[in-house]
Amino acid sequence: MPNTLTIVASFTAKPGQGQRLRDELDAMVAPSVAEEGCIGYQPFTDPSRPDRMIIVEEWASSAALGHHFSLPHFKHVAQVLDEILAEPFTLRRLTDIPD
Repeated sequence: MPNTLTIVASFTAKPGQGQRLRDELDAMVAPSVAEEGCIGYQPFTDPSRPDRMIIVEEWASSAALGHHFSLPHFKHVAQVLDEILAEPFTLRRLTDIPD
């Protein structure tokens, strides 16, 4: 789909918090994909570093992503992440390569 916005969010859990990180990020999938403008939302884990995860998201627009950030399920996970992450998560915003 042209002109979409792809997000790669990276997370590193504190020691002993890897499973909670996986659980919290997995719980974000269903409500996120139900949002208007969400094209894809998939968490991945690093098999050699189970304390590290990424989520690859695809959104129809920046407005749809902005709306996602305002919803209760995002606000909840952001609060939990503050407690369980070893460092702040990072977001990389990617767009399609123009023709």
